[in-house]
Amino acid sequence: MSRTDESAAEGAPMIAFVGTTPNIGTSAAAFAAACRIAEESGGSVGFLCLNLKSAKTHRYLGVDEPAATLDSLRPELATQSLYPEKLLRSVHRSRRLPGVHVLFGNMLRDQAEFYATEEIDHLFAVASQTFDIVVADVGAYWDNAATLCALRRADMRIVVTTGALSHFQEDGQRWVKQLSPLYGIPAASFQGLVIQPPWGKGGFHVKDICNELGVPLLGELALTEPLLNQLDSGTLDEWLADDERGKKAMRGPAKAIAEAYGLKRQRNLVMQPWYKKLLTHRGGVSS
Repeated sequence: MSRTDESAAEGAPMIAFVGTTPNIGTSAAAFAAACRIAEESGGSVGFLCLNLKSAKTHRYLGVDEPAATLDSLRPELATQSLYPEKLLRSVHRSRRLPGVHVLFGNMLRDQAEFYATEEIDHLFAVASQTFDIVVADVGAYWDNAATLCALRRADMRIVVTTGALSHFQEDGQRWVKQLSPLYGIPAASFQGLVIQPPWGKGGFHVKDICNELGVPLLGELALTEPLLNQLDSGTLDEWLADDERGKKAMRGPAKAIAEAYGLKRQRNLVMQPWYKKLLTHRGGVSS
């Protein structure tokens, strides 16, 4: 689970979700995990929507015109002048999901390939000093700074796929097995999350899918018709908070993540705002 980027700054652990294939439910899984981690830990979770070409988290939460998005922070990212206070003012907080802070993604799709690695790394550095844990949701394509920087920096890398052979075998082989080592990301450093679509599981067992990818199984998420309806209606947060099935979504994987990093509620993770600001001023040193 160690970071491959030796220059990564100290701070909160970062969990990166990447899909083998576009539009299979990676964002829904990542957001549900962020909500469950916040519940499990009692701490603050920074959810970064980093789908530079197809950001949809704002739609899933019913925010048609976000007040702030990733691209609105480009001036601060370019000049390395983003601070926790500015980041906190730029995130969305759902009343139904306390502890989850959402930075909506890039709205300017034609600018996706122009984000620099220095900008994304600066965002991660600030986020890691602002929240107790950071969840990064990146796209399935690796031709942009957000995906590469997130996977290189992440403490835990979760590859999301389905039981479709073209997804876990073809796409998994091309992206995870062949390409990741070229960027210094060990293919064996990923953990697998399998999405079960509403039309059936197919003929492959989850263990077979993960064996093909060469990764351990972290868990599963059923992409049910009710869940798809919540995504379309922009009420994902309400479903995760209030619906009995929604409350269970990603509970197992989130518990495993929280335990892996000692993020248990009884550890009293929540810092007072004044103390967090003091730590930021001191560069993360508490005494």
